[in-house]
Amino acid sequence: MTDRLPTSAQVVIIGGGVIGCSIAYHLTKLGIRDVVLLERKQLTSGTTWHAAGLLTTLRDTEAQTKLAKYTQDLYRGLEAETGQATGIINCGSIQLAMTADKALEMRRGCALARCFDVESHEISPADVQALWPLADVSNVQAAFHFPHDGRVNPADVTQALAKGARLGGARIIENTKVTAIHREDGRVIGVGTEHGDIRAETVVNCAGMWAREVGKLAGVNVPLQAAEHYYLISEAIEGVHQRLPILRDPGNSAYLREEAGKIMVGFFEPVAKPWGMAGIPEGFCFNDIQADWDRMLPVVEKALLRVPKLLDTGIKLFFCGPESFTPDHNYLMGEAPNFKNFFVAAGFNSLGILSGGGAGMVMAHWIENGRAPLDLWSVDIRRAHAWQDNDRYLHDRIIESLGIGYQDHWPYRQWTTARGVKKSILHDRLAAAGACFGESAGWERPNWYARKGEVAEYRYAWGRQNWFANNAVEHRAVREAVGVFEQTSFSKLLVQGRDAERVLNHLATSNLSVPIGKVTYTQFLNQAGGIEADVTVTRLAEDQYWVVTAAFTHTHVEAHIRNHIPREAFCVVTDVSGAYSMLNVQGPNSRALLQDLSATDFSHAGFPFGTAREIQIGYQSLLALRLTYTGELGWELYIPTAFTLPVYDALVEAGGRFDLAHCGYHTLNSLRIEKAYREWAHDIGPHDSPLEAGLGFTCAWDKPGGFIGRDAVLVAREQGRLKRRLVQFVLEDPAPLLYHNEPIYRDGELNSYTTSAMYGHTLGAAVAMGYVTNPDDVTDEFIASGHYEIEIGHRRYSARCLLKPAYDPSNSRIRC
Repeated sequence: MTDRLPTSAQVVIIGGGVIGCSIAYHLTKLGIRDVVLLERKQLTSGTTWHAAGLLTTLRDTEAQTKLAKYTQDLYRGLEAETGQATGIINCGSIQLAMTADKALEMRRGCALARCFDVESHEISPADVQALWPLADVSNVQAAFHFPHDGRVNPADVTQALAKGARLGGARIIENTKVTAIHREDGRVIGVGTEHGDIRAETVVNCAGMWAREVGKLAGVNVPLQAAEHYYLISEAIEGVHQRLPILRDPGNSAYLREEAGKIMVGFFEPVAKPWGMAGIPEGFCFNDIQADWDRMLPVVEKALLRVPKLLDTGIKLFFCGPESFTPDHNYLMGEAPNFKNFFVAAGFNSLGILSGGGAGMVMAHWIENGRAPLDLWSVDIRRAHAWQDNDRYLHDRIIESLGIGYQDHWPYRQWTTARGVKKSILHDRLAAAGACFGESAGWERPNWYARKGEVAEYRYAWGRQNWFANNAVEHRAVREAVGVFEQTSFSKLLVQGRDAERVLNHLATSNLSVPIGKVTYTQFLNQAGGIEADVTVTRLAEDQYWVVTAAFTHTHVEAHIRNHIPREAFCVVTDVSGAYSMLNVQGPNSRALLQDLSATDFSHAGFPFGTAREIQIGYQSLLALRLTYTGELGWELYIPTAFTLPVYDALVEAGGRFDLAHCGYHTLNSLRIEKAYREWAHDIGPHDSPLEAGLGFTCAWDKPGGFIGRDAVLVAREQGRLKRRLVQFVLEDPAPLLYHNEPIYRDGELNSYTTSAMYGHTLGAAVAMGYVTNPDDVTDEFIASGHYEIEIGHRRYSARCLLKPAYDPSNSRIRC
């Protein structure tokens, strides 16, 4: 073995499943031929070999759908290119809905599919019967046919990718376990194996269910966990043939497909069982694992009812094999946040085959160019947090995560497992005030408040949920009086040192060479001009800045700052999130309330918008920032944790005189959407420029030294043409609800889709953000001249399209 192992390579890939082989294949297509793939045993021997091979196209996001579409196209041509069969069968797929709610969910999904150029059709139960004669459709309310879906043989398609990679110059070495990741100065320099070391410029962790352990070798968190995953194969059944569509039956947590004249039934049970918590056996290779059929029997019996013939047909194979799942049921891809040139592509949640081709393509481009070719935030490893690499947390969350794809995807659905990771010091007081908590980045946060006599729990629906009226009350309180939001979950980074200004000014679109006490709203861009972060930065001292970002972006933003600090710079980033609580006091009575509690001058002249002051409330001192994300007069109060309880108690006690209301995150969202404030990862992201997003006002074009991404954005500015622009939509009809991902039509033609939405209680209708597109130029005239409709469940509703916020476009309420 040692004579076969090279001493160096440009790229080393760890793992010989479909993902690793696809990345190797695509790197060679980009001309990167010095590629070595290391497999601990044999190709496909981990989890790829026992995958079901389904190729279903529509996923939750545009990017994931594009990965699936690319994958299908690639697999269809691989055999002709490599001579290796892939076993591809273009059989289509059908998804069943057993309830009216599931039918509406699927109608919304199919409407979105048209935005992504995915063909789908709603069909009747009789149509299902015609396509699948053995199926019982008596409890089917609706069904949806995807004619271009299909399936492959997972082992064969992986071998085809491996052969293509070899033809391109890559080396694939089996029976070579990686035992170490070598690093120097915060970047990877190679790997150690049981047969020797390989120096490398880039290392890619594609180790599947071993990826978490490989990550530990590099000091990189890869939060995933293996779980039992089941399917069975019947004896041969007359009338079963390979052109039968894949039958997805989410109501029964199962899928069915043909397998050589037999029927395969696979399961995504709602309560799963983690596996390998004590470690994966060293010799694991093409192994199945001990099945727990007593646990699975109710799930199996329910699924078999879809094809009654299975109840009196023998079972040829009961199979249980491990698959790895992530805490949010999304993949883990991209460059590690704390380790340069170490990439991860793992945690595919039993969707590795259907995404494998696309994942390999984007990872190859990511490695070559330093950024993803698509907006992949939903699967970017930088969304993960260090605390998630916790055995108990992963065990408890994966119980729910495995089956989540086959559950109802309700608006505002909350995870029920592995809760209570982080609680603010105010948690019990908020619960006593009626808080119904949601979870974000591990934080328990009040999403809405139950009134006296109500139960603080969600009752999900596609229409007005049980908290809709509570949201309206909270919303009006902020517009008419004053509300308090508990936002301790927001991440707070202290950036300090004599070079802090230089470092942050190079990142920020705005000029941060400002007086002490100035608060600046700004973005951080990438080299292509896309928005990597949307933050506020407060100058606390000559050498000290306070950077605030949303909880879910913590890892990403902190890493972005750290990774852009030059080696010679005196600049330190300290995460102080847990040291401070944050109470956000918003509304026209906010000034009077705070003035009642503090000697600080809260007048407009004494405390202008966009400034920070240290204030005193009672015996406590805290930092107050005059800002808003609601469109109202207001202050964010950053309170040392030890001071938080008395400050909160004082606010609540005095608040009764000013009609203070407790308000949750749903209300923060409905208020900000009325005001057309953007939200990163929904309305703006790494592939949206400030000009497209209407945020060009933050760009200090002429500040000394410029900023990252300036040149790219400046080119677009000088050209004077934009192919897309973010705008606000307000439905004409007050009844329908919008959430996001609803298709937008302009003059009867599909144009785009909504990026975020909620009901605007002040405006009296649902409000959304979304991009208007035009390959020539999206001018003000183009936007104003169109007639717009938004589609909800196959029905279109007229909408006003606005370039300025529908609520307070002059900002008079903010700057009073």
